[in-house]
Order: sequence, then C-alpha cells, then structure tokens
Amino acid sequence: AALTVRFLTRRFIGEYGDMEFIYSHNLTVDGREILFHIWDAPNSQQAEEGSSEEKRIQWADSFVLVYSICDRASFNILPLKIQFIKAAKEGQSQEKVPIVIVGNKRDLHHQRVVSSEEGRLLALSLDCGFYEVSAAE
Repeated sequence: AALTVRFLTRRFIGEYGDMEFIYSHNLTVDGREILFHIWDAPNSQQAEEGSSEEKRIQWADSFVLVYSICDRASFNILPLKIQFIKAAKEGQSQEKVPIVIVGNKRDLHHQRVVSSEEGRLLALSLDCGFYEVSAAE
C-alpha cells in the first residue's frame, strides 16, 4: 500500500491496515494520457483458488508483486503467486502476462534478509521484470 500511495500522491505513509482499495489515476506517458486502475490488495501467504485473489487476477491486465527485502516470507511466496497468475491468465491466451517483482524497503539495508541478487535471479527464472525501491525515499 505504501508504494501505491507513493506512486499516486508522491507522499509516504508508513502504516496501513489489511484492507483492499481500488484507485484510479491519470498519468501522461510518452505524450499519451493513460488511465491506471490499481487494485491494491494486502499480501496473503497463499494463493487461494476460487477466492477474491482469483477475481483480482482475472480483472487485471498486468501485475506488480511487492515484497519486503526485510521479510523472507514475503519473498518466498512469490513463485507460487506468479505460477497461479500465469496459469490463470496465460492459460486463456498465448499472450505473456506482464509481471514485475519489486523489492521494497531498500532504505532499510541494515535489516535486509533478501539480497538484490536473489530478487534478480527469481525474476529472471520466472520471466518477470525486477526493481528494488524504497517507498519511503
């Protein structure tokens, strides 16, 4: 949620509850006006078939999966989530679904438990984009 709010408002707010929100945001990209609809959902520790997670997957055109570099569990769940997304989206068509993995909290390097290299290798092995950021900075 902090990363979404930072993208939308350019402000950082550190604490969020476990609520889902849908945001709409206009942005000019390469001279074109783009309307983003962002379904920001809290992390669940499992892919829940037949649930609201499946509805989100069908609703979305692309995915940004965020983990904390200070939380190994948030990183370890990514392969399962990505496999779930690909099975649901790519099973319907031959098009590759755009997925980006984002490691957040880069500013908390002293608490890091997931290396940048691990993030890059996971993204490479799953054919996803990869970034490391700090919503706070």
